[in-house]
Amino acid sequence: MRRFTFETPEGDLAALEFGDPAKKLAALWLHATGFNAMTYQSILAPLGLRTKIQAVDLRGHGRSALPAKPNALRSWKRYRDDIIAFLDRESPINPVVLSGHSMGATVALMVAGARPDKVAGLVLVDPVILPPRYYMAMHLMPFGFRRGGHHMAKQARRRRNKFDSREHIQYKYKGRGAFATWRDPFLADYILDAFDRTDGNDPDSDKQVWQLLCDPKWEAATFMAQRNRPWGALGKVKKHQIPITILRPDSDSVLTDEVAARLTKKCPHLILKERVNTTHFLPMEAPYDVRDELSSYVSSLIEGIGDDDVGPMKRSLRSR
Repeated sequence: MRRFTFETPEGDLAALEFGDPAKKLAALWLHATGFNAMTYQSILAPLGLRTKIQAVDLRGHGRSALPAKPNALRSWKRYRDDIIAFLDRESPINPVVLSGHSMGATVALMVAGARPDKVAGLVLVDPVILPPRYYMAMHLMPFGFRRGGHHMAKQARRRRNKFDSREHIQYKYKGRGAFATWRDPFLADYILDAFDRTDGNDPDSDKQVWQLLCDPKWEAATFMAQRNRPWGALGKVKKHQIPITILRPDSDSVLTDEVAARLTKKCPHLILKERVNTTHFLPMEAPYDVRDELSSYVSSLIEGIGDDDVGPMKRSLRSR
């Protein structure tokens, strides 16, 4: 794994790379709200044995150092534009497979809608796509009218952002709340780039302060910034016949049955797969399923290898 930064006039976007740097970029992964690229490294790192894949810390998350002003965030277009600029440098000629989880999956879809030439295919894990009438209301409603009303935003604002040790963070998070169903090593990987020590004391000091890198106010603002147009982006995906697969959990999915049905109707070539015994945190619960789907897309769309060439592969942590 290699850490690197994408320098912009505003600041640096932090990223991870798995695989041979000399190879062309095959895929890019985008994380969920409040998380970071490192969270998913156990899914992505094995793919680096045969291809090159990257993952970024989106603006205001992880180790990225781009301005993140909560009161100015109205939609996820800021994230979309950051990724387009990143791809223009990292893969200026060749399209890549875009993949992501939750908000990151929706941003990937928005990138495809704005710049279909940059995207060879989409693997989206429980993307945040709400009914069209919701987005219509968000665009008509005066900005700030509902800024305190989103339940996820309320939870984010209450998030504890300082701890006295890395071990304390692990203890407070493991098996609780959003992390209740996570398999090892996802929590440890998340913590690695979610917190930074800020006390300035000696490394062995008992007096430590570990600060959450994603400001709870920015996380809350991201949940509230819903002036998005994912349905318009999906129309562009249909027009350009960009291969797209959505992995949906069978419990606690962001995608309602109504939205799921509308997605396949609007974009007939879209493949919707439901994973049993999973929740919105599907990547942390069934990582092999996510990796295999992404691997299949890279094989067929980037490497030109069909299923008949690689043979069947069945792997699941649930059977272990």
